[in-house]
Amino acid sequence: MHDIWIKKMKKVEQIKIKPNMKVSELVKQMELSGVMGAGRIAKAAIILKEMKKDKDCTKFFGFAGAMVPGGMKDIVIDMLESGYIDVFVTTGANLTHDLIEALGYHHLQGESNVDDEELRKKGIDRIYDSFMPNQVYEGLEDFFTKNFKTLSEKRMNIKEFLWKIGSLMPKKQPSILRACFEKKIPVFCPAISDSGIGLMIWGRLAEGKKIEVDAFEDLKEILDIAWTAKKAGVIYIGGGTPKNFIQQAMQFSPIGGAAYGIQITTDRPEPGGSSGAPLKEGISWGKMNAQGKFVDVICDATIALPIIYAAVKE
Repeated sequence: MHDIWIKKMKKVEQIKIKPNMKVSELVKQMELSGVMGAGRIAKAAIILKEMKKDKDCTKFFGFAGAMVPGGMKDIVIDMLESGYIDVFVTTGANLTHDLIEALGYHHLQGESNVDDEELRKKGIDRIYDSFMPNQVYEGLEDFFTKNFKTLSEKRMNIKEFLWKIGSLMPKKQPSILRACFEKKIPVFCPAISDSGIGLMIWGRLAEGKKIEVDAFEDLKEILDIAWTAKKAGVIYIGGGTPKNFIQQAMQFSPIGGAAYGIQITTDRPEPGGSSGAPLKEGISWGKMNAQGKFVDVICDATIALPIIYAAVKE
């Protein structure tokens, strides 16, 4: 009996590298190896491809962590513009950094082994080894001071507020917010006040100005999207609030949770936090479908996401 069982199992193929190899060819070799991190990256590419081809699938994308400072912005813009994302949920920090770059500022290559007190004196903010001049906040303040009247003309939910910011982004600079606005992709940021954007709005409120942004309408909207979806797929870069905001919506999906799922994270499951929770844990909540196709890729997202997406694009 044991011999029959073993004969049904695939052999672990050794990964072969050749000159001028395409990313898709490398990921195919990872698929043939089929195990550990390489096997999971290959499985993620397969699931992403299936998710994109499934015309009935509504694709939810959760985007957490220092991803714009980590160079992932243009990949996400391409995913938005190419139909890989139907619903976008992220942190206020990523949108703040997106806005910073859209206004013409840049993140800079630095080092993690550095004197942070010296950086403070020089007006440089550190995100591990990605640096940012503190003067960007002057540009942010100028932007919100100049456009606050437009942003506060009527009562909005967070999605509408972010679309409005996207409409004000300079066209010469690529922007996640502008892409969401132009493609009319719902963009949700339930913790928008926990960010540089939140601080800029607070600054205008401190001056006695008024703005009405309703957070609870966004919850209703994402629940409606999940409820009316014929099928759902989820992609999580990191975890945190964006993942949970989507996961709780999946409890309202008509097919008993997401049919496809990809999670890229470096967090551990033992502390019980959402960011480290494996996707299959969501089956117990009705967030993931027990018959679904999903994979957890335990890897730095700035490594895994470009490889997975490049392989599928090719």
